Amino acid sequence: MCGRFVMSRASSDLVALFDVDVTGDTLPEPSWNIAPTDPVSLIVDAAPRGADAGGPPVRRLASARWGLVPSTATDPRAQPPLFNARIETAASKPTFHDAVVSRRAIVPASGYYEWAAGADGGKTPHLVTLPDDEIMLFAALYEWWRNPHVAPDDPARWLLSTTILTRESAGPLAELHERMPVLVGAELMEDWLDPEAEGDDDLLEGVSGESLQHAERAGFRPVAAVGMPQ
Repeated sequence: MCGRFVMSRASSDLVALFDVDVTGDTLPEPSWNIAPTDPVSLIVDAAPRGADAGGPPVRRLASARWGLVPSTATDPRAQPPLFNARIETAASKPTFHDAVVSRRAIVPASGYYEWAAGADGGKTPHLVTLPDDEIMLFAALYEWWRNPHVAPDDPARWLLSTTILTRESAGPLAELHERMPVLVGAELMEDWLDPEAEGDDDLLEGVSGESLQHAERAGFRPVAAVGMPQ
């Protein structure tokens, strides 16, 4: 998967579509050119706390940095942004293991871009979408990073970040690029987000396998320029 995607829906649309209970204070605006380190919309199911403990999960829509920052990092700028993670190895990688276990999320998108090489050696951007303007649901992981240089009562002390999982391409998308984002459907979305379920290789394999049926429905077309509404 290349490092650009589209979210053309307003946050209010996402709240209604995904039965969101709680929203963040500042949510991303629609964009046709989302790049690594940009803010993205993140859907998370959290276990209820306090008086609501033991009840159903609380669905949250938040803004997150696209490019996961490990909790052990000393500075978010100290390394290239981890905006993709291979689902085949995520559970075994120290950087992603804990997030696989208990910090799984969904990044909604209207589509994403890939660049295909032409006969002349040049590359043309293509926009990948699902039929009927259906929203894509990218399987994602998230982390919270604490800035040790910021006061404890400063909201900027905590940074929420995310990475999008990828797998080997299948269906029509295999013609475009060797990797694709892992697409989650309604059938597995609740299991993927379940805060009480411990993520493991079986869960990753199930989500990756289910992604194939969504890849079969995807299509792509060349675009004149990245970031221009089509």
